[in-house]
Amino acid sequence: MRDVARSNRSAPWWRRCPCPEAAVNTAVLHPVGYVRRRFRQWWQARLPLTDTMTLTQRNVYILPTRPGFMLGATLLVLLVGSINYQLNLGYLLTFLLAGCAVVGMHVCHATLRGLTLALMPPAPQFAGASAPLSVVLGNTRKSVRYGIGLAVLDTTHEDHWSWTDVPAQGSCTVQVAFRPERRGLHRVPPLTAETRFPLGTFRVWTVWRPAAQVLVYPAPELQPPPLPPGEPRGGGAAVLRAQNSGEFEGVRAYRRGDPLKLVVWKKVAKSDELVSRDTLQAQRMELWLDDQQCGVADREARLSRLAAWVLQADRLGQDYGLRLPGLQVAPGAGEAHKRRCLEALALC
Repeated sequence: MRDVARSNRSAPWWRRCPCPEAAVNTAVLHPVGYVRRRFRQWWQARLPLTDTMTLTQRNVYILPTRPGFMLGATLLVLLVGSINYQLNLGYLLTFLLAGCAVVGMHVCHATLRGLTLALMPPAPQFAGASAPLSVVLGNTRKSVRYGIGLAVLDTTHEDHWSWTDVPAQGSCTVQVAFRPERRGLHRVPPLTAETRFPLGTFRVWTVWRPAAQVLVYPAPELQPPPLPPGEPRGGGAAVLRAQNSGEFEGVRAYRRGDPLKLVVWKKVAKSDELVSRDTLQAQRMELWLDDQQCGVADREARLSRLAAWVLQADRLGQDYGLRLPGLQVAPGAGEAHKRRCLEALALC
């Protein structure tokens, strides 16, 4: 194992493995799959990072499909039989089918060649949820491009493909998705586009490495505890406790002229009495979502709880601040403040 680790340090970057022991076990048990995976990693690393790509002969590849190989074998049998028995109609059928296959090969390759792929900026998502990617397919040709599929390269199962037809001198939008499991800033995985139009005997495909990145928030806790108690703005011992519903106890009887947004409707439903939030009392208190108040030891669990508290406070329309080790976000409200807090949780 020491020799393997030493050779791993001296090898080129595309041959290095973060776990030499696992690489040796994989290479011994599955040599073909290991070589194939390493070759794919090396090949993908040579592709440029770009959010817009135009397909040309340099980045479009073509190979026969299984039906294509069967058609080739059938043509070979027909040709041998025609030569053996001197069948003129056999020659005619063989070369007619071969000509159709050659024309289909050129049509299939031209379906992708000249197409423009453009990735729209992906929106932030929560860990464990599907992150949708919107790709705009542009066609400058005067004919329609049929049967074009798009998928994430590592999940090219039948149910992960998105198929579309691109109109002549127009564009269309296709959505694919991948599932990030960890929080943080993730690069968009490589995408692949392919077509088998018109005969299905050839597969034309391309591989695309977008340069965009997706911000992944921590997955919010499913059943978080109530919001932490508020803290007095100017000091003092007064602490405003939170109820199980996550709302402050600072309420008073409803007064004529109070705006409807101050009415605590949950309390109205329970007691049949109109009550409003005490804005003067709320102005003396601040809600801080502190990492030290989560009550759990695991770091990821604390971030999940803080994410759930951020969503809960935003849903209740309360001003709140966020405290993390080495970072503090001043109290605020609104969509921009919520995104700023979630971004801090994702990147901390």
